[in-house]
Amino acid sequence: MAEDRIVLCMKWGTLFPPDYVNVLYNACRGAISGRFRFVCLTDDAQGFVEGVEALPIPDIGLAPGEWYTKGVWPKLALYVADLRGLRGRCLFVDLDMVVLRGLDEMFAHPGAFTGIDVGEGWRPGREGTRPPELGTGVFAFDVGSQPQIFDAFQADKAGAMARFRNEQDFVAAHAEGLAFWPAGWVISFKRWLRQPIGLDLMLPPKEPPDSAKIIAFHGDPRPIALVPERTGFWDRFPHMGHGQVGWVRDYWLEHGGRMPPF
Repeated sequence: MAEDRIVLCMKWGTLFPPDYVNVLYNACRGAISGRFRFVCLTDDAQGFVEGVEALPIPDIGLAPGEWYTKGVWPKLALYVADLRGLRGRCLFVDLDMVVLRGLDEMFAHPGAFTGIDVGEGWRPGREGTRPPELGTGVFAFDVGSQPQIFDAFQADKAGAMARFRNEQDFVAAHAEGLAFWPAGWVISFKRWLRQPIGLDLMLPPKEPPDSAKIIAFHGDPRPIALVPERTGFWDRFPHMGHGQVGWVRDYWLEHGGRMPPF
């Protein structure tokens, strides 16, 4: 039986400032009723607000350069048999996710390992039409319940990094009881809310629907790029998204983020 509800995130290096951790923590406070723990596995806890529990990232044998190799391999530290003594149901959330509401339901949702379907079906109107493809930007599991993932990586680290495109493909191949969130719970900013090419030059992104619990900002742009008042194009050609996005700005500032200096 899970003892605690734990929101877990990871931060290493300098790509994400501490504001990302603090905003995520405050957003989770508003989206969860009752008691929970918020834990950040990190190499630098400077700048975290009170309420964020900072713990060291377990050593999984990565060389210094491998921490920044494409594929986010340090996340495999989540599957050690004893993760810093944590016990309970874990909801892992990447730092560039926007948490809106309803995390109680995500903790209660059944499944040994529940993640995002980021395949071709991860588009409005296409849900369930294609074979699922695991995304680990938001996933739930009981801490310590999937040690075979870590063990398989430790048995052949070089082979894993050579054969698999990224950490989430490796997890998909080794997780037990793999399942996916209900359609619409975790939606992609780029696939649901960004305007079509051409129209994005004239209209701002759509606002999230009430059915969405989390907005996934995977890759570029990241939420912080949409916050400043004077901002140019934050999208990649041929997409032409630009300018401040009001609902992202409000989310960021209302949850304790600072206005970025650009």
